[in-house]
Amino acid sequence: MNIRHALPALLATALALSACDIPATGVVEAGEPATGVLEPQGTTPAPEESRAVPVATVPLYFVSDGSLVAVPRELPGGAELGITVLMLFKGPNAGEREQGLTTELPRAGAAPTLRTDGATVTVGLPPAAAGLSDTAVDQLACTVAGARLRQDPELGSVQVTVEQPGGRLAGRSSDDCPGTAAAAPTVAPSG
Repeated sequence: MNIRHALPALLATALALSACDIPATGVVEAGEPATGVLEPQGTTPAPEESRAVPVATVPLYFVSDGSLVAVPRELPGGAELGITVLMLFKGPNAGEREQGLTTELPRAGAAPTLRTDGATVTVGLPPAAAGLSDTAVDQLACTVAGARLRQDPELGSVQVTVEQPGGRLAGRSSDDCPGTAAAAPTVAPSG
């Protein structure tokens, strides 16, 4: 096929494609402009403010002379219950140990499961945390209750059920925990 015969067919195809009833439109506004593109006159857009991870002060419950003591800790992620429980299982930090604080909780190799339903929280312990003492259960329940009240102060009171391996259940109310409400924690914060 030579070019003389192909040119009319090519022009006919181009004409047909250009008339496919697509209406002409102006500029269509659709959301925010792209970032990272130079503005007119060679200026760059202002950098966005960095979004900081929320931090909340949550009471972790440790033991001093057989009694529970609420120790305020700043935790990343707000008052997220999972982070709070993992920090509790790590035990008191060096400064808290110097103040005589201890824990009856074992080091957790696996994270407990947490289920929240309004003012009720259920903590399912991993097998490594079997056979907790009543004080250890109180540490865990009061810490979870305190964190849940920091998440939603409107609740006023929180009920925590601790499910231990082997089917043993223990229930605690935030009303029985020192320092979970608006009361100030009983030990000065430490890093």
